[in-house]
Amino acid sequence: MRVIAGKYKGKRWDVPHTFKARPTTDFAKEGLFNILHNVYIDFDEHPSALDLFCGTGSISLELLSRGCCPVVSVEKDFKHYQYLRRISADLNDPNWHPVMADVFKFLKSPAVNGKWSDGKLYDLIFADPPYALENLKDIPDYIFQEGRTLLNLEGIFVLEHGRNYDFSSHPHYVEHRNYGSVNFSFFQ
Repeated sequence: MRVIAGKYKGKRWDVPHTFKARPTTDFAKEGLFNILHNVYIDFDEHPSALDLFCGTGSISLELLSRGCCPVVSVEKDFKHYQYLRRISADLNDPNWHPVMADVFKFLKSPAVNGKWSDGKLYDLIFADPPYALENLKDIPDYIFQEGRTLLNLEGIFVLEHGRNYDFSSHPHYVEHRNYGSVNFSFFQ
């Protein structure tokens, strides 16, 4: 796994081959960050970011490298979380906050914003759940909960998913991008 741009550009970490998580491909990552940079996010303004189902931390590291502050990374698997903590200790970047938690419980927690982003809403939320996750289709509804959103008014939510999903009828849907077998749906 390597960082493709920003202050940590070129840094590499070996992902244990026993991990179930699959890092987003460099091709898809590059496409995603080109869209984010050119259309949705001004990384020079240090946007806040939340990475759900962060797995190996590939997207979190890219967000951190490009200037997001803070970056909160939520991962349920203990071994993956330990791996994230090891990378975090290696970088010693105070803007990265790996959290071990179930994403759905984390999203319902009343302290989710205050504890990790000083009460501010996130400018960018990214989610890369397992493609076979039973309730993957419901994730946008968790992000845009009535009466309580985690996303700034101008913020963007990106959901990575397999090709079998179509979110175009969701009220917050903006667009879809495809990079090989990797699909991104954008919501605002």
